[in-house]
Amino acid sequence: MHKGRLEAFSDGVIAIIITIMVLEFKVPHEPSLSALLNLWPIFISYILSFIYVGIYWNNHHHMLQATTKISGGILWANLHLLFWLSLIPFSTAWMGENHFADGPVAVYGVVLFMCAVAYIILQNRLIKHHGNESVLAKAIGSDRKGKISMLCYVSGIALSHVSPWISSALYVFVALMWLIPDRRIEDAV
Repeated sequence: MHKGRLEAFSDGVIAIIITIMVLEFKVPHEPSLSALLNLWPIFISYILSFIYVGIYWNNHHHMLQATTKISGGILWANLHLLFWLSLIPFSTAWMGENHFADGPVAVYGVVLFMCAVAYIILQNRLIKHHGNESVLAKAIGSDRKGKISMLCYVSGIALSHVSPWISSALYVFVALMWLIPDRRIEDAV
């Protein structure tokens, strides 16, 4: 199968996810700057989540550029990824509205972890479909950044009840790690 519909559908869902996140902002009913300052937890959680969704969109795009065809299993793996990505607006809003309390921070970490698991499943399905000698397989290699990310998510979830701020710092660290352009696929294509 051709990959065009998968790319278009994924782009559309990701655009809707970002739209939903920004619609979570409630306009203050008073015209003072202090009213805006009260929104800082919501704004910070939005920024982090926007970056995460952007990272997934960017890496998804690059991964699909290294592929030529897809299968039914790949379509389902992609839907699995989109499902977990679609939970980011909920977990973002819950975390921001509750000022980074331990429960919402743990749930946010679970959502990030499951997004990563779903992405790895999609990546592995694509590699299996194209073969271990494919451009994608060679570009991914040992996926050290992916493994470090998973470890940080698990640590963040486990530490959320000890210190939600340490957990949040781990989630920020992973985002920053992926913000540094990962040229593995781009260089291989």
